[in-house]
Amino acid sequence: MARRKEQRPVVERTADGYVINLDTEERELVARLVAELRALLLADDPNNALLLQRLFPPAYLQPDDAESEVEYQRFMREELVASRLAALNTVETLLTAGAPLDDEAMNGLLQSLNALRLVLGTLLEVGEDHDPSDVRDDDPMVGEHHLYSFLSWLLEWSVRALSEG
Repeated sequence: MARRKEQRPVVERTADGYVINLDTEERELVARLVAELRALLLADDPNNALLLQRLFPPAYLQPDDAESEVEYQRFMREELVASRLAALNTVETLLTAGAPLDDEAMNGLLQSLNALRLVLGTLLEVGEDHDPSDVRDDDPMVGEHHLYSFLSWLLEWSVRALSEG
């Protein structure tokens, strides 16, 4: 996705709340990604476990704690999924309507953008040293890398807007 010249901040705090200054195509893209993440969270498909691993990291890392980890995931996963779904619903509704976001919705946007990046980053095997400029144009996943960069860019603007408040 080509970067446009910034005439206004992408995300800005106004008297009415946080305004997301994306064009229609970008809003539709984020809404579609939110819907895809919701479907992924709700699907009962063990094949999705790897993609979701960064959203639900283990609390117990030692092999002796395997039973404790199973219990933790059993108790906490439902609550974590519910929290993520609530954030996704809020973001999708307000973003589609073009309405300003209040503090709670803005936090939901941050949570949702981060979750999207984590899932996509898992798919792309993004690590600490990921540099989007290293991705070749003939890479079969070049589009996904551009999408990852777009989500990172939008997350950065969102954090910046929250920090100014």
